[in-house]
Amino acid sequence: MKQPLQKQFAIIMAGGRGERFWPVSRETTPKQLIQLLGDRSLLQETVHRILPVIPAENILVITNQSQLREVRRQLPDLPSSNLIAEPCGRDTCAAITLGAALVANRCPEGVMAVLPADHVISQPKGFQKVLRKSLQLASRKEVLVTIGIPPTGPSTAYGYIRLLRPKSSGGHPSVGSSWVHQVEQFVEKPPLAQARKFIKSGRYRWNAGMFIWSIASIRKALGEHQPEMALAMSRWCEAASSPSRLKKVLAREYPEITRISVDFALMEKAKNVMMAEGEFGWDDLGSWSALARHLKLDDHQNAIMGSCVQVDSHGNILFDARSPRRRAPVALVGVSQMIAVFTDDVCLIADQNKDQQIKELVQSLRQDQSLRHLL
Repeated sequence: MKQPLQKQFAIIMAGGRGERFWPVSRETTPKQLIQLLGDRSLLQETVHRILPVIPAENILVITNQSQLREVRRQLPDLPSSNLIAEPCGRDTCAAITLGAALVANRCPEGVMAVLPADHVISQPKGFQKVLRKSLQLASRKEVLVTIGIPPTGPSTAYGYIRLLRPKSSGGHPSVGSSWVHQVEQFVEKPPLAQARKFIKSGRYRWNAGMFIWSIASIRKALGEHQPEMALAMSRWCEAASSPSRLKKVLAREYPEITRISVDFALMEKAKNVMMAEGEFGWDDLGSWSALARHLKLDDHQNAIMGSCVQVDSHGNILFDARSPRRRAPVALVGVSQMIAVFTDDVCLIADQNKDQQIKELVQSLRQDQSLRHLL
């Protein structure tokens, strides 16, 4: 029996800083709010991707106060009451608890998907199929569903999900054998040698941070593993009947709530976790180097977003985000594996092999009052 559309909800997590995409990503317009690929921001693309599955009135976005104005500008077709700013960041478990409270207030028997705002999915119809099936499963059974991504290599950038070995065959779970599996364990980001073993075993998937469950299931899971959050969910659900009251309650309570990720808080503890196979061309787009996988390359493997002339330059990434009046061709001579990003007020030059250190650069800017305007 299919779950009625009016009982299906989505919570989009859109409060991240996106520091690795500085200088284009800033505090008020981070990665999920900028156009990195095409004419839509990653947040707009996320909403567009789920609209065939979940109606606009049931899509809620949780962001922060500094980004709320831009989120509203980018999503004019969503009710303004569906765009919620956290009073402060308290990690994913608090944000998800808030989302569950809002859904519970509207539909106590509802089922909800929790989705990050900054993923790239090249096969949206495949994603929609998995989302529909996961919503149906979560509506029928008392389970916490997560979506796992078949690894393309031994990455150390992601957490992993270990699948329970099938008892009937004694073999390993494999992509295509079934669309859903029972989860045995969540594993933190591993060192490279361990990641290689994970890939070889065939029992592991990347943890993409996407979850689907019923209100009844998440309420019970919080009660068993995070009683503080369960009590907060009940209070916030009651307060959600009045937006002004909810705002006051959150302002008072949210800064005191435990800061913990949903993985640590729930997923690593719960015994009723199922994983749906995410075979739909997924990328979390975690760095400038990752962006190159989605851009057209020239004959020298350069990924260019802007106007460029080059001589003997290979494997570079150039992204020109300057306003049209300030944009000019960029000339490259004899450079390789370089990142060059231009905005109206700053230019970033970085080694692709060290692009994760851009986050460290942003932290140093935060300590220098004379440079904080660049954040």
